[in-house]
Amino acid sequence: MSSRWCPSLLFYISCTAPDMPRFVKHVDVDFLDQVTELYRQRIPEGGAVLDLCGSWVSHLPAEVYYSKVVGHGMNAAELARNPRLEAFFVRDLNREPDGWPLVDQSLDAVLCCVSVQYLQQPERVFAEIYRVLKPGGVCIVTFSNRMFYTKAIAAWRDASGFARCQLVRQYFQAVSGFTAPEVLTAVPRPADQQQQGRAGGGGFLKGLLNSPLARLFRRSSSDPFYAVVAYRNFRREL
Repeated sequence: MSSRWCPSLLFYISCTAPDMPRFVKHVDVDFLDQVTELYRQRIPEGGAVLDLCGSWVSHLPAEVYYSKVVGHGMNAAELARNPRLEAFFVRDLNREPDGWPLVDQSLDAVLCCVSVQYLQQPERVFAEIYRVLKPGGVCIVTFSNRMFYTKAIAAWRDASGFARCQLVRQYFQAVSGFTAPEVLTAVPRPADQQQQGRAGGGGFLKGLLNSPLARLFRRSSSDPFYAVVAYRNFRREL
């Protein structure tokens, strides 16, 4: 297989036939809002970030500065449209799961949003994630119940949400050096953010909208949210 560096855009292309570009979002707004809030809470401001298995949007909080955001994906046209990326590389991780063009211990965060279900050699990919993370760096894997069924691995397709979380936990645990993986099914927001954008802002209405029953209704009416989070060596205090 041949490969080349493109001098005009600083991105690396593995010469395989990519999918046609899809400028769509595969999960709903509530799910993506939780992804962005999780990134806001767990990625250090000014950090270097890799958006793994990414596309034309990275879901990073718009107001937060990062020193570098590098993208990876399967389609150069999609990645070129992503305004947050400083550079990107295109690679089929099922054919070339390791040897990424990234320096050891150079990143503060590696993100993988709604794509972990397609990894056919996940242990090798997660070993590479560990290699490029700095000590204390975080890996955040988020997913829902949506997928391209024929592309997802068999162990994922018919599993429950709990079983999928356990599967991703096993990917982390296969690599010595990650902290115990943390499973999240919702991202709590700070009180000041909960107040913004909600009608009225009165005590009774705010309490009603933030009640356990209301949260359960929002979860049941939107794409279910799952995240598995682990750190290289130790959890960095933000």
